[in-house]
Amino acid sequence: MKTTLEELENKYCVNLEGELDTAAAVEVDRILKPLYTSNGKDVEIECKKLEYISSSGLRILSRILKGVKASGSQVTIRNVNGDIMNVLRLTGLSALFNFE
Repeated sequence: MKTTLEELENKYCVNLEGELDTAAAVEVDRILKPLYTSNGKDVEIECKKLEYISSSGLRILSRILKGVKASGSQVTIRNVNGDIMNVLRLTGLSALFNFE
């Protein structure tokens, strides 16, 4: 799993590549922890190369959403594949995020 976080002037950009399973979630959580207390910046999460997401990965997305929304900002998830979108729909998370 490869995770990158870049802070730009008006937003955070996250890139997720590989399988966000339980084993990878610990490291991803550490990298993305600054987003849990977002400072008013929007967050874009690029998922073009994300192949799989477990319940641990869904919890990370939920924590990001909670922190970002608390500061009045938005989370946009980009380029989600069909399998991951189905998981997001089944869990109800698809109604909470913006998608591109």
